[in-house]
Amino acid sequence: MSTGAAALLRKPEQPQRPSLLELFFDLVFVFALNRVSHRLVDDLTQGRMVLAEVGETFLLLMAFLSLWFVTAWVTDLYDSERPQVQFVVYTAMLGALMMAVAVPQAFGTGGLVFAGSYVAVHIVRGLIIVPPLRGLEAQRRAAGVLLWFSMSAVPWIVGALLPDAARTVLWALALAIDGTALLLFYPAPWNISSRPRWPVSAEYISERYRQFFIIALGELILTTGSAYSDTSFQEGGAAAAFAVSFATTVLLFRVYLFKAGQLLPGALTAARDPAHLIREAFIAHMLMVVGTVAIAVGYEIVITHPFGRTGTSWIVAILGGPLLFLAGRMLVEHAVFARVSRSRVIGALLLVAVAPAMIYVPPLVVAGTAVVVLAGIAISDAIRAMGKPPEQPSPPGYGR
Repeated sequence: MSTGAAALLRKPEQPQRPSLLELFFDLVFVFALNRVSHRLVDDLTQGRMVLAEVGETFLLLMAFLSLWFVTAWVTDLYDSERPQVQFVVYTAMLGALMMAVAVPQAFGTGGLVFAGSYVAVHIVRGLIIVPPLRGLEAQRRAAGVLLWFSMSAVPWIVGALLPDAARTVLWALALAIDGTALLLFYPAPWNISSRPRWPVSAEYISERYRQFFIIALGELILTTGSAYSDTSFQEGGAAAAFAVSFATTVLLFRVYLFKAGQLLPGALTAARDPAHLIREAFIAHMLMVVGTVAIAVGYEIVITHPFGRTGTSWIVAILGGPLLFLAGRMLVEHAVFARVSRSRVIGALLLVAVAPAMIYVPPLVVAGTAVVVLAGIAISDAIRAMGKPPEQPSPPGYGR
């Protein structure tokens, strides 16, 4: 092992909390998520082919989430004080910004900019990180990451050069490759026989996951605040919808943070199989971020159209967002406590049960229904914790 190679890795004695560099990187994603939500709002309010448009926007959102999570793992594994790692973060920041700028035309003239930026970030990262790690197991791991992103680069770039339908299929294939590789921890021919080991810091990666959820809440505030500022402040319906959106934002934060959100680092430390828990927490936060973006889309529609007929696609956004959030939140709770609270299951079932009837009420009432469900969960959490000692994490397999 060379001293130069080992210098690139994060040291155990280094601070286990994200640096200002990572927080600086996160700023781009508030803008990126905002671009994605605005694209979806346009799709839902301008009478387009909703299912196809939503599918396209979902692919774009998945690309942003993949880029963020992989970069978060990089800054966890490697020393962010090293110039090479800082350059990787700046490259990812620029790539995400270019992707965000291209979002409105990603399935038109901006396809090559979007796909090219995404591919360039991942390939450049591998070319910078892999060579200096000579002689370390980390090089084999990083080379596996580069291999997978090199494979997915083909459908990304080819898709960008083809018309819409073919582009959608190829980009979906590319994201399937990226997602499968990530969930399997990037197996490669040179390490396929060994169990995947990702020496992540539990405190660090948990904090990054929580920060990304806060980014999603920031996008929700930006989207709803911008929508309300574009209305007349004398419109009672818009004011009520904005109040509902703020209450929803607070409730999402409270429900997320209660116990499991706070104890995630301890659960990762105590887990018998940290890799499984990291994977479960990753999927959970993906669901919650997607759900929060959907809530932002639905509530922008509610603020601009508080009364009148509620379209089916609007109901899917307004109630489907909280439903996805609760699904992710249940996964977090399972990862931390190996159980799921009944209040979250009941809340999710209520959202599904009332959805068909929501077509007969205005959008403001639909949003109000979501707030009532989330408030009920928050109140249940508070009652359940009242007078009880702080609960300790007990992830699946703990104590066996």
